[in-house]
Amino acid sequence: MSISLQKGQKVSLSKENAGLSKVVVGLGWDEVQRPKKLFAPKPQPIDCDASALVLRGGKLMDKADIIYFGNLRHPSGTIQHMGDNLTGAGDGDDEQIVIDLANLPADYDRIVLVVNIYQAVQRNQHFGMIQNAFIRIVDSKTNAEMCKYNLTDNYSGMTAMIFGEIYRHNGEWKFNAIGQGTNDPGLGELVNRYV
Repeated sequence: MSISLQKGQKVSLSKENAGLSKVVVGLGWDEVQRPKKLFAPKPQPIDCDASALVLRGGKLMDKADIIYFGNLRHPSGTIQHMGDNLTGAGDGDDEQIVIDLANLPADYDRIVLVVNIYQAVQRNQHFGMIQNAFIRIVDSKTNAEMCKYNLTDNYSGMTAMIFGEIYRHNGEWKFNAIGQGTNDPGLGELVNRYV
């Protein structure tokens, strides 16, 4: 059973899914079709980059705890980014991050999922130029979608987003749909929010 989430809604992942050990976080988007101008250069595709920030005590303690296209695997081996999609083309998930919740070291309490547009400022791009953006969490054992958060708000002018967070609470894993758009020009600025 999949739950469609609203901004700020929290859902327990492990309570309804006994034996949950590993999840796939899927992120997807489509580029809004822009009108072609006769003599204008072809616009560059919008490259959304998904990242996971693995926190201890609510803080980012080490660069190795940033999982993104430049660091695909967490040192613990429990979080892996499956690769960079440069255009958002294709159906389904455009980027995926696999998280082994059962084996994530206990000192990590929160995984913040963010996305930013690569070189947004230089390319003059923002989230108002994409559509059908979503984040979803899938049980990797059963391939069942557990929850999905569609970004239906207007994020025009925003260049980055804090999608949501997976966190431990009283021995179980929960997901919080945040959906906070920001004007951070890149991942480095997003990261600074958590140091």
